[in-house]
Amino acid sequence: MITKANNVVNLLKKNKCQIATMESCTGGGLANVITNIEGSSEVLKFSAVTYSNEYKIKMGVPKETIEKYTVYSMETACDMASSISEFTNADYGVGITGKLNRSDPENPTEKDDIVYIAIYNKNQNIFYKETIQVKEKERSENKNVIIEKTLEMLEQIL
Repeated sequence: MITKANNVVNLLKKNKCQIATMESCTGGGLANVITNIEGSSEVLKFSAVTYSNEYKIKMGVPKETIEKYTVYSMETACDMASSISEFTNADYGVGITGKLNRSDPENPTEKDDIVYIAIYNKNQNIFYKETIQVKEKERSENKNVIIEKTLEMLEQIL
């Protein structure tokens, strides 16, 4: 994973771009991996861990999106990505939300093992999206799978 994070940081530097993240189920894991790379302060503008609906909304996700699609949806991930990009004026925004094999009585959904990743390119106004099923028993392993997938997406986009 460290090699992919290093590639992402170097590609962001090379392209003179910056990134911001709004993470939920990964708990800031993506930002952590990025900040493990020397020079990451040149490219990572800001990171928010928005575990609650309240703070997703405070950071710019429309309440209506959560009410209509649930907090665990691609629509919410896209709003997270675009909101954090706009909030920070970063070239790329990343939004990650989903469940790691756990039910949430406050936000019931059909499946408890689906995660949504959205990357927003502000300059081109386009989204890159992935929905993945998490299958590992350990929460930390599922987080690593999600972070690895997000880094792969960023490598391809950049």
